[in-house]
Amino acid sequence: MQNYSPHPMINNSPSLDLVEFVETNILPRYAQFDPAHNLQHVVRVIRNALDLVRTTGADINMVYTIAAYHDLGMSGPRAVHHITGGKILAADARLKRWFSPEQIKIMKEAVEDHRASASHAPRSLYGKIIAEADRDIVPETVIRRTIEFGLANYPELDYEQQWQRFRQHMDEKYSQHGYIRLWIPGSPNEKKLGELRQIIADTRLLRHEFDRIFQLIQQRD
Repeated sequence: MQNYSPHPMINNSPSLDLVEFVETNILPRYAQFDPAHNLQHVVRVIRNALDLVRTTGADINMVYTIAAYHDLGMSGPRAVHHITGGKILAADARLKRWFSPEQIKIMKEAVEDHRASASHAPRSLYGKIIAEADRDIVPETVIRRTIEFGLANYPELDYEQQWQRFRQHMDEKYSQHGYIRLWIPGSPNEKKLGELRQIIADTRLLRHEFDRIFQLIQQRD
């Protein structure tokens, strides 16, 4: 696990025993998920979430744990993975070593609220932090993850059909009229989302990026 250690070496870091527990028992479970929700993804989300601790004053152990558990529900149906993930966190009695019942309830709700297509705002600061951290709106990363998800879940589609699925998803989620919402004012995602929307608005540029990154994925695999 040392190659993917997500916690920065700073004074305000998660408890070392909590980090050891998560890296040993929780993060390895992401190896079974698709490339868009794998170990590298959860590590990025953890890092994003820890960065937001510095500006929000949230409890770093709670934020770290929520981020680590947030996509464990991908072990079941994707449509309800946020609900399943919340249940997994709440049922893990080992967390009582570090957290009170009230803290566990807040963390469960934060996992439930992290999904980008949620119909309501996150119920707490912690839900907003993990929802924001999960966005990870680096344009190239979003494009790559969207392509990877299509390849993993719709392998029957040919190249042009993958493009059409990709284009529709990008428009529905990330465009000016898309459903994605940001919850932390002034977060790095605001600027990144603006950059991504400029790409989406230019169909030729979007197709160029799709072709380029699709080829990189194929070369890698």
